Amino acid sequence: MRLHRLEITAFGPFGNRQCVDFDALSAAGLFLLHGPTGAGKTSVLDAVCYALYGSVPGARQSGQGITLRSDHADAGTRTGVTLDLTVAGRRLEITRQPPWERPKRRGKGTTMDKAQTWLREYDAAAGAWRDLSRSHQEIGEEITQLLGMSREQFCQVVLLPQGDFARFLRADAEARGKLLGRLFDTRRFAEVERRLADRRRATEAQVREGDAALLADAHRMQQAAGDAMELPDLAPGDPGLAEAVLTAAAVARSTAREQLTAAHCRLTAAEADRLAAGRALDDVRELVRLQQRFAEARDRAERLAERAGAHEETRARMERGRKAETVAPALELRDAADAEHRRAAAADAHARAQLPERFQDAGAAGLAAAARRTAEELGSLESARRAERRLAGLLAERDEADQEERADTEALEDAESWLAGWETTRAALQSRIEAAQEAAGRAEQLAVRREPAQARLRAARERDRLTDETERARQRALASGEKSLELKDRWLRLKEQRLTGIAAELAANLADGEPCAVCGATAHPAPARKVAGHVDRETEERALADQQAAERRHAEDERRLAALSAELTAATADAGDAPTGRLAVEAEELDRQLAQVRRDAAALHPAQVELRAAEQERERRLADRRRAELRAASRLTRRESLERERTALEAEIAEARGAAPSVAARAAQLERRAALLTAAADAARAAEESAERLKDADGRLAEAAFRAGFDTPRDAAAALLDDTAHRELQRRLDTWQAEEAAVRAVLAEADTVAAARRPPADLAVAEAAAADAGRRLREAASARDAAARRCEELDRLSARAATGVRRLAPLREEYDRVARLATLAAGTSADNERKMRLESYVLAARLEQVAAAATVRLRRMSSGRYTLVHSDDRSGRGRSGLGLHVVDAWTGRERDTATLSGGETFFASLALALGLADVVTDEAGGVRLDTLFIDEGFGSLDDQTLDEVLDVLDSLRERDRSVGIVSHVADLRRRVHAQLEIVKGRSGSTVRQRGSA
Repeated sequence: MRLHRLEITAFGPFGNRQCVDFDALSAAGLFLLHGPTGAGKTSVLDAVCYALYGSVPGARQSGQGITLRSDHADAGTRTGVTLDLTVAGRRLEITRQPPWERPKRRGKGTTMDKAQTWLREYDAAAGAWRDLSRSHQEIGEEITQLLGMSREQFCQVVLLPQGDFARFLRADAEARGKLLGRLFDTRRFAEVERRLADRRRATEAQVREGDAALLADAHRMQQAAGDAMELPDLAPGDPGLAEAVLTAAAVARSTAREQLTAAHCRLTAAEADRLAAGRALDDVRELVRLQQRFAEARDRAERLAERAGAHEETRARMERGRKAETVAPALELRDAADAEHRRAAAADAHARAQLPERFQDAGAAGLAAAARRTAEELGSLESARRAERRLAGLLAERDEADQEERADTEALEDAESWLAGWETTRAALQSRIEAAQEAAGRAEQLAVRREPAQARLRAARERDRLTDETERARQRALASGEKSLELKDRWLRLKEQRLTGIAAELAANLADGEPCAVCGATAHPAPARKVAGHVDRETEERALADQQAAERRHAEDERRLAALSAELTAATADAGDAPTGRLAVEAEELDRQLAQVRRDAAALHPAQVELRAAEQERERRLADRRRAELRAASRLTRRESLERERTALEAEIAEARGAAPSVAARAAQLERRAALLTAAADAARAAEESAERLKDADGRLAEAAFRAGFDTPRDAAAALLDDTAHRELQRRLDTWQAEEAAVRAVLAEADTVAAARRPPADLAVAEAAAADAGRRLREAASARDAAARRCEELDRLSARAATGVRRLAPLREEYDRVARLATLAAGTSADNERKMRLESYVLAARLEQVAAAATVRLRRMSSGRYTLVHSDDRSGRGRSGLGLHVVDAWTGRERDTATLSGGETFFASLALALGLADVVTDEAGGVRLDTLFIDEGFGSLDDQTLDEVLDVLDSLRERDRSVGIVSHVADLRRRVHAQLEIVKGRSGSTVRQRGSA
């Protein structure tokens, strides 16, 4: 992650918009963020954190929402932070605006605007920014995923806060474990502990459930076996439960099989008794059946004898019916001819009833002749029909001509009305064109005057600006000159003091036996000594450097003043002495006049277009008037021709229609009369033909009845049987014959006759004996089935119990294994010698990595004296493995970190912070952290240690990192050239960058 640019508006102590160019600061690798107490150094870091995560670090988290707003900001300026950075190879820009209570745009009071967030990404191919999201949640998830760190981790590894790592260095194991747990997110290992405990409880419950199911099966087997099974008193979880259940089940199965064998034997004997009783019962039943059969046959023979007379009558009736069947075709033919004749006569009467009275007595030939005459008259009307259709067309043409005449009249009136106002319209349009042309010329004149006026206004404004800047530059030059003189006096005083005490400085380098650099003597009996207020060479050189720097600043201020004076002279020559306000009013008036005449000139083109359109409309209306006049002359000639043709057609139609209202009505009358005559002729011809066929059918029927033996056709019709009567008589004859044959067959059977001669059989005694044998068989079968079901149930339950025992074996092994792992991870197992939980073990490993990474830098900062190590020892009742000690190379002993001095604590804490940053970065997936901030603590270091610390921080550039130091230490301003200064003022703080590339 590399920061490029930060914009802060109305945030914290910053009342106005401030911009920080991190690219320029980071070019030096190491830069300083300094300023007075309360100026807002930490607020810059808060702004970075707020842009990324929407909240500020640590205890300042209460400063959310509108409380982030600067008290120095204007009421109309909204609080906002914009951060431009590169992370995971992507250039992003995040803008966040907290909720804002602003004045209402209308009326009094305030209103609350919601928080806003924007995320944009720079598209290098397109060379522009593109929007990604405006959702707070989506942007938060995207940034957290790209950085791979939570806000707490970011504040610990990127914004190294004031005093936090000193507390971490000296904290007890419990507090250190909480911090490490947040940074390294070891919740997954605590989750492993919880899941192992849950798994142990789940497997234990499954084992107990399996034992309970096995014991339940044992009780079911005991119920099935009855007294044949004894089950010891056991409970779920008892070690011998499975073996005891399986042994008792085996004994119960053996006893049940013996009982099943005995039941089989009893069932076999009962089946033999039941078979013998059944055969005896069948013999008795057969004897009863034969005796009953003989008695029934004898009764049926007596009933046949009683119905013999009726049988003879039925046979005679059947014979007459067979004779009458030979006459049936002639009867059917005569009935069909009679029905056809009646239908034809009715149709003939109906057809004649629709004809005039003169056609009532006419024969078929006369009716046909009349129909032909009517058809010939109908054909002669075709010419009149065509004339009638032509007359309708003529009337339609006359109506169309009338409509055209009315339309042409209206068009002529409209054209005359429009053409009457043409001259007025043309004059108005021509006047508009001339006015627009005049405005265009006026616009050109004003445009020529406008540019000099604008140039004088710009020169006047530049003159006013340069006047203000020149005055400020003059004040700065005076101040820097006074400062330069003051520093020069100070340097001269210090130089004089040093010359006065130069003997003591030379005496400091004297040694016995070595010659003096001034007099050459080797004895030095009374060397001069430094007195209070002694000024050494370094102090004098610093004073000289300060004086020279002040002279350079004064020279720069003088050059700046001279340049501004020259620019002011040039601007005054261009603008003159005219006031800026008057020039601005004149320029605005010229702009207003120019805008007005340009609007007037813009009407030229529309007016010209309207004039051309009006001329085209005049030509069109003149052409329409000429065409209407030509159509009127043509219509007069056509109307006279149509009137002559109409008179001739009306005379022809009147002659053809006669008394009818029209030719079509006369044709319809003739068509109906021809149709009626044709139908009547056909009906008359059909009636005559049917009468001839009826007469022929009567002769054939009389002849057929005589040949069949009947006196008249009526007797033959009476003797004829229909299908239902014939089937009924045949059924009676067939039933009589079948019954007679069946009775004779039964009375002739030898077994039946022999059975009838034997004494009557006693069926009740045989049935009682068979029922008793069947009852004994059912009881034996029921006993056998019960024994078989008992065996099956015991086999099933035994197999299920054996399966349950086999299934429980690996489950019990899994429970033992999971229980050992759960107690080991929880630190309660005897195998866990240090009683460390899994999460504590992981944190101890991470702390070991942090100590190793921190030692690399701590050795350099302490000139090889100190080394950080972690300890697995338990502290009281706290967790073990999270101890942190320091090894002193001068004494070779390990001691507590609390024994370090203030400066030693700072650089040890800094080394620990940098080491933790490296480890957390690797833990977060190797996200590069190219920008780090270290907040305060450098004031506790001496010069040599400060140099060592700065060298270590400067070495971070080897990993392409830039480090920002937040400090009040004045000496750091000389050592670190790239600086971001926070300047505090009554109207809010501002930022100032120095020494950046």
